[in-house]
Amino acid sequence: MGVPVRAMGIDSLSEKAAKMRESLDKSQLITENMVSILGSFDHRLSVLETAMRPTQIRTHAIRRAHENIDRTLKAADVILDRFDLSREAEAKILRGPHEDLESYLEAIEQLRGNIVFFTNNKSFKSSDGVINHASNLLSKAISKLEQEFKQLLSSYSKSVEPDRLYECLPNSLRPSSGSPDSKNPANSHTGHITAETAEFTPLILIPPRVLPLLHDLAKHMVQAGHTQQCLVIYRDTRSTVLEETLQKLGVEKLSKDDVQKMQWEVLELKIGTWIHFMRIAVKLLFTAERKVCDQMFEGIESLKDQCFADVTSGSVSMLLSFGDAIAKSKRSPEKLFVLLDMYEIMRELHSEIESLFRGKSCKEIRESALGLTKRLAQTAQETFGDFEEAVEKDATKTAVSDGTVHPLTSYVINYVKFLFDYQSTLKQLFQEFENGEDSNSQLASVTMRIMQALQINLEGKSKQYKDPALTNLFLMNNIHYMVRSVRRSEAKDLLGDDWVQRHRRVVQQHANQYKRIAWAKILQCLSIQGLSSSGGGGSVGGDGGGNSSGASRALVKDRLKIFNGQFEELHQRQSQWTVPDTELRESLRLAVAEVLLPAYRSFIKRFGALVENGKNPHKYIRYTAEDLDRMLGEFFEGKTLNEARR
Repeated sequence: MGVPVRAMGIDSLSEKAAKMRESLDKSQLITENMVSILGSFDHRLSVLETAMRPTQIRTHAIRRAHENIDRTLKAADVILDRFDLSREAEAKILRGPHEDLESYLEAIEQLRGNIVFFTNNKSFKSSDGVINHASNLLSKAISKLEQEFKQLLSSYSKSVEPDRLYECLPNSLRPSSGSPDSKNPANSHTGHITAETAEFTPLILIPPRVLPLLHDLAKHMVQAGHTQQCLVIYRDTRSTVLEETLQKLGVEKLSKDDVQKMQWEVLELKIGTWIHFMRIAVKLLFTAERKVCDQMFEGIESLKDQCFADVTSGSVSMLLSFGDAIAKSKRSPEKLFVLLDMYEIMRELHSEIESLFRGKSCKEIRESALGLTKRLAQTAQETFGDFEEAVEKDATKTAVSDGTVHPLTSYVINYVKFLFDYQSTLKQLFQEFENGEDSNSQLASVTMRIMQALQINLEGKSKQYKDPALTNLFLMNNIHYMVRSVRRSEAKDLLGDDWVQRHRRVVQQHANQYKRIAWAKILQCLSIQGLSSSGGGGSVGGDGGGNSSGASRALVKDRLKIFNGQFEELHQRQSQWTVPDTELRESLRLAVAEVLLPAYRSFIKRFGALVENGKNPHKYIRYTAEDLDRMLGEFFEGKTLNEARR
């Protein structure tokens, strides 16, 4: 039983193995058939690809041709657009800029764009012809643009009337109608101080709405290479207008010879107006012109400064030539203050001149202005030296018969007072010629030298008097005037208390000298010496009644007679003399009275009885002490000879 079962299992496995083999054989056959089929497909695909390749090539070529056609059409559109722009631009340019300037400028930009386009697209066979046509058209356009620039600039460039300029000035600097110096309201030192802090109303030379158009015109001219033409048009138009404005204002171009021939009063007035004109020119005219230049040539840096320099150079030269003529003319003391005024205005305007006339193109103008400032300073300093020397050597024979203050003294003192109105200017002037010395001490040194020169001259003039008493009175009056003037002015701070006290002592010394010389002789008449009959001592009695047993009546009468004659002579002469200062005059009278009256009273008290008991006592005792005191009150009043005799 066990064997058959085992055999049956073996048969079953064999049967399964046979079936598997059969299945594998069928798979192999199917695989081979599939490979054969696929091989057939590969062959047919290869044949198909070979057959389709010419079609693919033709299709790619057609697509590429379409792309080229599209690009060509687009390029043609661009070129056609450029031609359309050229036709439009040409039409606008042929019409000219006058009707519609903005469109005209736009057309010029279009032409420039076309020239650039066709220059960069030389492959277009007609590009050279188009470029030449556009360039010729552009040249004509720029030529018309120049004419428009010139016409527009000229039509809005008019000289400014003086009244319009005056309206831009601060009220303190405007001319007052009807005044004799209506053109010259600020030629004084005070006017200079006012002008430094004053507000000026900006002057408008060209309407703001026109400037952008002029700017565009100038820009296109420069872009077209017409920079020089633009500069010439601007210079010729604007420079003429500026110069006409100054001429209407009254500015003259004067030479040194012209200045030298003028009367001082005329010249002084012209200097005052020149100072005013300088202020108007710099603060109004040149400032406004610089603004026009900056706006018109904005972005065109090469033209800004050059145009401004070219436009203003003639006007600046016209103004500075007068200052130069003054600085180079013959020096004289009275010119010092106008020289200082001129120096002041140049210093005042210095920073504005440097700012307005900036840049390399304006260098010559800046240097001219600075050169004038230095020449004025140099001339003023030399005039200082001349004045000091002139004071010391003044040889005028002006007679001051009454011993009063000499005209030279009042002139010099007033001169010094005026100098102190210019303290800050003088200090600045001294700094122009730095020598290591402080400007304050320099001013003090100059003032002291002038005072010393005056004193030396006065001492020389005092020797003209034959009467030594009048010599001392003259010196007393003049030095007292100097001291009093210094004490009441800023000169005191510079010269110092020591100078004042020293010269007050000199005044007192001359007063004492006058008193001694003028009154010594008459006081001798009231001395008890020589009154005895023997010519001896002439002792006086002690009873207090005025009697003197040793005194000679004849000698007493003689003394009184001499006294009367001398006093009357002194009264007649010295009442014609003058002590102009009230306080000094009273002080001098009091000093004389304090010596004379006690001596006279004492003499009359002692010896009056000898005369009163004789004949005609009033012939000898003509005056009481009170009479003398009253008559002393008439001394130094500067009376005429007839008045003094009454």
